[in-house]
Amino acid sequence: MKKQYDFTQGNILKQLIGFSGPILIANLLQTSYQFVDSLWVGNLLGANALGAVAVSGTIIFTVLSFIIGLNNAALTILSQQKGRDNGEGLVSYLNAFVVIITAMALVLGILGFIFTDGLLSLLGTPEVMMEEANRYLRINFIGILFLFGYNFISTVLRAIGDSKTPMYFVTIAVLLNVVLDPLFISVFNWGVDGAAIATITSQGFAFLIGLVYVLKRKLAPFTLPKLPSWKEARLIFHLGIPSGLQMAVISAGSAAIMSVVTTFGSGVVAGFSAAQRLDSLLLLPAHALSAAVTSMAGQNIGMKNWDRVSKIAKYSVLYNFAIMLFVGVLVLFFAEFGMKLFIRDDTAVQFGEMYLQIIALCYPFLGINFVLNGIVRAAGAMYQVLVLNIISFWILRFPLTAFLSKLFGEIGIALGMGSSFLISSVFAFMYFRYGKWRKKELFETSK
Repeated sequence: MKKQYDFTQGNILKQLIGFSGPILIANLLQTSYQFVDSLWVGNLLGANALGAVAVSGTIIFTVLSFIIGLNNAALTILSQQKGRDNGEGLVSYLNAFVVIITAMALVLGILGFIFTDGLLSLLGTPEVMMEEANRYLRINFIGILFLFGYNFISTVLRAIGDSKTPMYFVTIAVLLNVVLDPLFISVFNWGVDGAAIATITSQGFAFLIGLVYVLKRKLAPFTLPKLPSWKEARLIFHLGIPSGLQMAVISAGSAAIMSVVTTFGSGVVAGFSAAQRLDSLLLLPAHALSAAVTSMAGQNIGMKNWDRVSKIAKYSVLYNFAIMLFVGVLVLFFAEFGMKLFIRDDTAVQFGEMYLQIIALCYPFLGINFVLNGIVRAAGAMYQVLVLNIISFWILRFPLTAFLSKLFGEIGIALGMGSSFLISSVFAFMYFRYGKWRKKELFETSK
């Protein structure tokens, strides 16, 4: 079976399943990457070291938001160029992304390394964790170019219709990290430094292997870097900045919701935190579909094939609904078991089980948000998606959670979250159906 899909023709459902599957597997592997890190650090070095890694992880996640923003811009621009069958445009914008992402990685790496102490102090890092967090974070900033490059190559390949090859690169990084973590932490006795070195070594190796493989097989039209034009740079930042801000909105919204949860005591906080970890796994299929439809719709938007874009939307929503409904039903029966994988406290387990069982059947509606926003994003309507995220978190999710928890107690947390999933899916559908995102023009149509 060929690795690259041409999404402008062929069986949509077959392409959707075949393309989103490897993205889902890659996302699962990426999640296990962080889990393995925490497992080795926590068991081999103790609670303070684990806390140091967790605090540093908050800053690394913020950096990742910039990467995600630029990658979303890349996915939109490159998939549209692929759909337009504009080889020159694809090469030109690919070069522009390489230059801009490399420059940003170097600048962020240098600034991050210099201001590590200040960033950790700003987060209120406990003194007992400060030294280890400082070393862990600085090593990660040294290797930030690998993190940027590792993610960017995967995005480029997905934009041109290849989701299998990136999955192999992620697999290499994860397997290498599993081996290097205990080796560097315990055998070489490098402690937290070893965990950080294992991370950047794994990502660096996967990046270099990926780069050599892509260049040798000519899977993407990379060329010798040169300065991009102002027009290219402006479009990249015009799409990348609001996409990155979406992550800030989501992070801030999650923090606001946690401020509601903390009013109910440590048991509820622990249960909610464990349930959120399960959530991050359970929603991976919807995230994979969102990434898949951005590539699929992007190629068709590039050639103005709006009828096929509508069909992609229809099949994606139905496929999402079926998968996430199945996931929701499983959660209804296995919520307690899932909670006990993370925590054993009775109060926490009881709250987490109740929370998951209430929101389980709302997962399909959250998936609709992901899918429809992914298609709108493919058109380049990043500011519009940003507004939809602000509505979802700050006009619906946080206020509803705060209001219903005051009205009904801790059960109101689940009711507020679940109802916000449903209502926000209506907003996403209304904008998809009646919004002006189809009129978005990223490139000149005349030649």
